[in-house]
Amino acid sequence: MAAIAIIAIVFIAASSGAVFKPGEWYETLRKPSWTPPKWAFPVVWSLLYVGIAYAGWSVWTVAGWSLPLVFWSLQIVFNAAWSWLFFGLRRMDLALGDIAALWISILCFIVSAWPVSPIAALIFVPYLAWVSTAGFLNYTVLRLNTKPADGAA
Repeated sequence: MAAIAIIAIVFIAASSGAVFKPGEWYETLRKPSWTPPKWAFPVVWSLLYVGIAYAGWSVWTVAGWSLPLVFWSLQIVFNAAWSWLFFGLRRMDLALGDIAALWISILCFIVSAWPVSPIAALIFVPYLAWVSTAGFLNYTVLRLNTKPADGAA
């Protein structure tokens, strides 16, 4: 039953990316040359979501509701919120704050899950790397598309 609940939670979080899509607005934004190709996002996120679900289930089976599961829950909320903030509200600044909170919650999961399930902790390492890249991309796109204040040089 826990596995089904975790899969459903991850599916709901992943669905935010399907509801709040990049669209025409995102296409008009200036982006750095190192922006990953469009096809990479659904491929990478699909693999990561499988790992996120497995890691959550793995920790649950060993420790139940525990500190690592608190951090797992936080990261899935921040994960789901990012697409809504960035693409839905078009608030790159709020999305950047969200991705910082996501990054911290992933790191906290890794540290707290290690004694419970080293495999679950290691599964989150590529997730942390991808979110680090996404965070820097979010920051760079925000900078490239923010007009300087009047009188700024």
